[in-house]
Amino acid sequence: MPKPLTLSQIAELQRIDTPTVCNLLEIAAPHRRGHGYTTRHLHCAFPDLPPIVGYAKTATIRAREPGPLSGADNLAMRFGYYDYVVDGPAPRISVIQDIDDHQPGYGSFWGAVNSNVHKALGCAGGITNGSIRDLPMLAEGFQLLAGSVGPSNAYVHLVSFDCAVNVHGMEVRSGDLVHADRHGAVVIPHAAADKLAGALDLLTRQEQVIIEAAKHPDFTLEKLKNAIRKSVSITH
Repeated sequence: MPKPLTLSQIAELQRIDTPTVCNLLEIAAPHRRGHGYTTRHLHCAFPDLPPIVGYAKTATIRAREPGPLSGADNLAMRFGYYDYVVDGPAPRISVIQDIDDHQPGYGSFWGAVNSNVHKALGCAGGITNGSIRDLPMLAEGFQLLAGSVGPSNAYVHLVSFDCAVNVHGMEVRSGDLVHADRHGAVVIPHAAADKLAGALDLLTRQEQVIIEAAKHPDFTLEKLKNAIRKSVSITH
């Protein structure tokens, strides 16, 4: 795995919203423009929280039917998953794919218990195509993005962990750097992470020219066209 980001680098990324990160990747990693992010709506438990940034801890779940493990085997699976979550650099983001056929979210993995447990394990939040519940009792400051909101956990159980997952079009592997907020989530390629600060300055200058023209009291279509031409000419 590449060298983890410093705390200051993580903090810088947390100051940028996820749509802006997607824009920055178009500059820093243009081959990633059309993929690597969620492409369908996710319910956001806490829209007013700042963005979360962390290294992915991945798992798959099912909930429609009881799992194949019980007793000691079930505990071993659960404890092995916890060992996996705490291993490696922090902060972490849990990314869980519900693989129930045709009805992900039938039962919720995320609620009062698992949000508090995962916060204690060093996760900043969780992302899933499944469901969440216990909204008033979720761990404070723990962000959750989910495919749906529901009342029951049904027979929810872990199927696997430390595996490749896909949450609403975003393919994630264990250890990927993930950025998320109320808009959705995106994987930041490790090689591009330290280029985003410079790209932000460029993007800001490109966009500001157009925004200023659009807001100007003497706005005209010709002035807008000139601003767009000027924006395009800003390349470094």
